[in-house]
Amino acid sequence: MTRLYLVDDHQIMREGLRAMLEARGHVVEGESADLTEALADLLRLCPEVLLLDLNLGGRSGFELLAEIQRRHLPTRSVVLTMSAQPRDVAEALRMGASAYVLKGSSGSELMTAIEAAVQGKRHLGPEVTRLALDVFMQSEQADPLDKLSPRERQIITMVVSGQSSARIGLELHLSPKTVATYRSRLMAKLGVPDLAALVRLAVHCGLIDANSPSDAKPR
Repeated sequence: MTRLYLVDDHQIMREGLRAMLEARGHVVEGESADLTEALADLLRLCPEVLLLDLNLGGRSGFELLAEIQRRHLPTRSVVLTMSAQPRDVAEALRMGASAYVLKGSSGSELMTAIEAAVQGKRHLGPEVTRLALDVFMQSEQADPLDKLSPRERQIITMVVSGQSSARIGLELHLSPKTVATYRSRLMAKLGVPDLAALVRLAVHCGLIDANSPSDAKPR
């Protein structure tokens, strides 16, 4: 059971979400179409997960994401929107959203996103992952890996080539936990949700050869 709060400017959408969520054992503690009211409710109720639309009439769900980030609220955010704009995906992730789900997705996809958010993980479906990667392809920046430190670049090369955290730690004289921390941090910097997306980005940037696919698996 997860405690949720809904923000969408269409009442019929909120009613449908409430019915689906409650049928699956979750609790909807509140809902609103107004960002000011929603923020006050989040501060008062402290729900575990916020389901947030980005397009709210004359305002944007990004405003609420910014407040959640600024106030360091514990509520995890799952963006549920019609927007399939790559930069919206990237901006939502940058502002701390745990998941980005398109409104055309299945109910099971939304449930998976909610579960990931509760566990402190990030979730993007295959289509949204492609949208996020499009940001890098469209970027004027020649190499998105430039934002990584030399040590992070070294570790990403070893990760996408299939080496385990233990093996990387042994070669670099680091603990496996430290390697895992580096990996999580560099994935957050690059805005990729999982190892498969990291490998695709590495191929796109020429870090590894697309004709020699990595056998990397999460470790």
